[in-house]
Amino acid sequence: MIITKLHIRMAEHRLTQSELAKKTGIRQPTISAYCSDNYKMISKEHLDVFCKFFNCKLTDIIDFVDDTNDNKE
Repeated sequence: MIITKLHIRMAEHRLTQSELAKKTGIRQPTISAYCSDNYKMISKEHLDVFCKFFNCKLTDIIDFVDDTNDNKE
């Protein structure tokens, strides 16, 4: 499963969702959805903005967690 680590980057920079929205031009409800992993898709442009803003790699923003073994007993 794909998870976002945007909230971690925000905490490291002591930013609220509203502050990040103002600084990046990305709507606060969209940032909220990314932070809570409650989204259907992530915009490529948004990932680009976040990586540039936080000066980080894509893997610092999103990650893949293999959850296939969680369903096996």
